Amino acid sequence: MKTSTNLSILALSISLTFSTISISSQTSLTDSPANEVISNIAAETETEKANALFEAIFMEELMTDPMEQTRLGMKTHYGEWGDVGEAADNEKIKRAKQHLLQLNQINPQKLDKQTLLSFQLLTQKLKQQIANDQWRYHTYPVSQMRGSHAGMVSFLINHHTIDSFEDAKAYISRLNAMPKRLSQVENQLKIRANKGIIAPSFIFPYVISDSQNIITGFPFDDGAPNVLWQDFSQKVKALNLAQTTEAALLASAKKALTKKVQPAYSQFIRYINQLSKRSNNEAGVWKFPQGDDFYEAALAKTTTTQLTADEIYQIGLFEVERIHDEMRGIMKKVGFKGTLQDFFVHMRNDKSFYYPNTEQGKNDYLHDATALIDNMALRLDESFKIKPKAPLIVKRVEAFREKSAGKAFYNTPSADSTRPGIYYANLYKMEAMPKYQMEALAYHEGIPGHHMQLAIAQELKGIPKFRKFGRYTAYIEGWGLYSEYFPKEMGLYSDPYSDFGRLSMELWRACRLVVDTGIHQKKWTREQGIQYYVNNTPNAESDAIKMVERHIVMPSQATAYKIGMLKILELRQKAQQALGDQFDIRDFHTLVLANGALPLNILEQQVDHWIQVTQN
Repeated sequence: MKTSTNLSILALSISLTFSTISISSQTSLTDSPANEVISNIAAETETEKANALFEAIFMEELMTDPMEQTRLGMKTHYGEWGDVGEAADNEKIKRAKQHLLQLNQINPQKLDKQTLLSFQLLTQKLKQQIANDQWRYHTYPVSQMRGSHAGMVSFLINHHTIDSFEDAKAYISRLNAMPKRLSQVENQLKIRANKGIIAPSFIFPYVISDSQNIITGFPFDDGAPNVLWQDFSQKVKALNLAQTTEAALLASAKKALTKKVQPAYSQFIRYINQLSKRSNNEAGVWKFPQGDDFYEAALAKTTTTQLTADEIYQIGLFEVERIHDEMRGIMKKVGFKGTLQDFFVHMRNDKSFYYPNTEQGKNDYLHDATALIDNMALRLDESFKIKPKAPLIVKRVEAFREKSAGKAFYNTPSADSTRPGIYYANLYKMEAMPKYQMEALAYHEGIPGHHMQLAIAQELKGIPKFRKFGRYTAYIEGWGLYSEYFPKEMGLYSDPYSDFGRLSMELWRACRLVVDTGIHQKKWTREQGIQYYVNNTPNAESDAIKMVERHIVMPSQATAYKIGMLKILELRQKAQQALGDQFDIRDFHTLVLANGALPLNILEQQVDHWIQVTQN
């Protein structure tokens, strides 16, 4: 398979050429590529040695993951998916232990401050990864939120670009490799089922529906073009190849779809149907072996704090009541007569707050969301000294997965910015996307939210790649929620209903603290969680259903938003009080964004140091 030379974005400052390295399943400490770095640069300074090792570890791990290579704009292993399952998991932990041993050969007392921060972050990450391997099976490999069954298709559409004949062949290679990947996923489901870890009953219809959609349409039947066929054929036609060459590629893709993809998905659907018969309606991870311990570990990893489930539950209750009080103030401002619950019903049911559930209505939503982001882009200098180079687009969630996908989400750009960041809006049901929430949603997913944060992180100079592409959910989602809030200080949300929308989005995240801990620690049912959202928020019931079902399959994840936001606001207030007239919001935002994603405790250390330096 020909590989692209588009590796300048990942060029290493070491002599090894990791772009073509093949990581053997028999890799040991002595033959690890990262270990070779240590011996090769022993004469360098400790800082140079450490940074070279960081890069080597990052690349060694990256070269085991063809999908992540593609996401980063590389075309190495372009026709492959990589493996999932026991062997792959075992090798991943083996590498983590090797890398920790290699890090232990670095003397942290001889590192400069930025390199010491990297050393601390990578050490902490590896230790946590090794410790959490005991919870390897406490996950659902497929659900309505994620899984290879839908993820492979979305990946091909959004990440596998076709710029050449070789790229098209690699796409077909990935089609032909889908059966192996689905078989590996099925095996993972079987292992968990034998341990009593089976998803709740409601999940299975989503997985079956998404899988059936993937093998519907031409060339599987006489319907409209299948989503994969349409994607491949459009990308190939854009190459303007010779007619015979194009025809040969299309024939190969058709054969792969009908002879490999269709039978594999049919088998997968059969197995999911069988597995569903063993499921029940118990929603929380308390039902898992050592479920309570797992959940506390999950909360610690997600929030990067030591907050317990009970503490998070209480924070949620307090925040819900506080935001309700602010909403009552808006009720008075707009002259609404009645209770807060009456106002919720009004906001939920008044058709003027929604775009029509038509193609024109959906196009209007995308147009107006783009306009909000464009306006914010013009005003960034008011609050930022740092901006991303990568462009941002607003896109509708693809039809094949919109029924099960979340309300909105963000996809990062390629590392070289040739592929833009994408703010996805799910327009399956327009009653779940009210106009009054559009402004806050655009700021969260686009700018100044995830696009500012994640695109900037990838573009940072002078930090290792594991930090550029690192993820700490509380930091990332905390920034997203904070980014909904501070535009109000810029004079935005001038319409009180839009400000109500901002509050309703924050309220939604506060309710998450209550419901996530309610389900997974207090043994709430799915129905109890849904009812809590309906009673306490103005959102559509369909929103509540999706959110509760997300809580169930992604335990702890939804607690990150509010915990992260509260910490960022706490640190900002701390800096404002300490610095007084010296405080500049632009410098604070630069500080938060200029180191990439950080655990909240490390972010606090950075802010404390900034305060000290600024005061002196």
